[in-house]
Amino acid sequence: MNRSFVIVQISDLHLDGSGRLLPAIEVLSAAIRERMSAWSDVPDRILLITGDLVNDPTPRALEEALAVMTSLRQTGLFTDVQAIAGNHDVKRPSQRAGRHDAYDYLRLPRTSKNVYYRQSGLDLVLLDSNRASLTNFASGTVDEKAYNLMVTDSARLSVELAGSLGSAGRADHAEPAEDLVRVLALHHHPLPQATGEGKRFLGTPDEPLMYLAAPATFLEAATSLNVNLVLHGHRHVEGLTRYSIPDPRATRSKGGEDFWRTIYVLSCPSSTGQSGDDAGFNIIHFGAAPEAARPEYRFTVARYSRPRNGGAFAPLDSNLADGLIRLPAGRDFSRDPAFQSAIEIASCASLKRDQVTAFARRLFMRRSFYDEAGPDWASALYTYLVTLHVWMDIEDKFSRSGRKPEAAAMTAVEALLSQLIEQSAEMLGIDDAVLDELRADRLIRRDDLLRQLPRLPREDAGAQEHARQRLQLLRELGAQIRELGLDLGLGGTAPPDAPP
Repeated sequence: MNRSFVIVQISDLHLDGSGRLLPAIEVLSAAIRERMSAWSDVPDRILLITGDLVNDPTPRALEEALAVMTSLRQTGLFTDVQAIAGNHDVKRPSQRAGRHDAYDYLRLPRTSKNVYYRQSGLDLVLLDSNRASLTNFASGTVDEKAYNLMVTDSARLSVELAGSLGSAGRADHAEPAEDLVRVLALHHHPLPQATGEGKRFLGTPDEPLMYLAAPATFLEAATSLNVNLVLHGHRHVEGLTRYSIPDPRATRSKGGEDFWRTIYVLSCPSSTGQSGDDAGFNIIHFGAAPEAARPEYRFTVARYSRPRNGGAFAPLDSNLADGLIRLPAGRDFSRDPAFQSAIEIASCASLKRDQVTAFARRLFMRRSFYDEAGPDWASALYTYLVTLHVWMDIEDKFSRSGRKPEAAAMTAVEALLSQLIEQSAEMLGIDDAVLDELRADRLIRRDDLLRQLPRLPREDAGAQEHARQRLQLLRELGAQIRELGLDLGLGGTAPPDAPP
């Protein structure tokens, strides 16, 4: 099933409450509005601000930042607006304790925060990096104890990144965690990049100063958690870098995309052009490549820049076709029909009969529900398991509509799915304890299941009888589906376009 989202990244606004940057915000907003017209039909359109919303967290500056965020929300361009704090957004040690900063006033996350978008399967992870950056060196001499603390704080980001994915609320994921598209946002540069180096900070080259203090620990955590893209700001420079390490779960070694675990790191300049820099913003679209024969997902990055001496925003990568950078995602993000159905069912308080038949068509028009000369019992077991979980959701929501005549057919379908599961498990030699574990996992992942189970069934005298019994169960299942007003020909020849 196709999935799609758009993230518009702006950064380092450095608002000061004087109103002097509001004309730059208007130019920025107009440029974004013009470019977003192509993405109006995408279900999740997120504006992400990667830090330094204000230059100093004074009441006037914070009020101005809040007004700007409100106005951007009200444009109707975005379905959500998220922001993280930069080093300019927080209190200085010399400031009085009771003073507000962006954490308080703008309700920005102080540690980590996950935002899950069900329609697109996007897991947006927001991390606060303010205590973990080597820019602390710029404030004076840092002794060994202070340096070790920064390293600890940088490693803390990795722990928070892992912990946030296992915290309360992760059960909201309507698909296996490894199938999520995971985007990480923080303010500081997490890893070195090949472009944008060489700026000077306090009279010295900034390259040793502007990163996290423990980038290797961060990279290890991010790759192990299947982060696909990292977005950041901070240095007012553009940059795009790819990091790849061999995937320990890879089953091929020919160097293709499935062999690598890849992270892209995308930097955003100051979107208001502060410190005499060129202004910029990024638009990231994730979706299926339309020219591919089967769904192949990728990130498409459009970077826009406005010269420091004024003018309009234009594509930064104008030398490329359409000014776009197309990045392969590296793994198959196609949603199982059952997971897509679960997402849609969860948004409904109750279901009507026409909705039930639409879901049934999607769930049962799969090859595992049709006659096969040599059934793939492992794939069939997976299909029957995920279908049963979703069917039980359908039963629950349909019963709330008050319709009773179809109740017997709904219950019969559930019972037949259970029999198909038990028969497939028996053919694969799966004992009751393992089968109970599989039944309990609502988000079982197809590749994981097939990896741990034997693909070949037991070869004994009863194999043909099991195949005959399976076909009979499928025909009985088709009869019950017909009671719901849908004739799919289950147990017969599979439609040519039926998914596995």
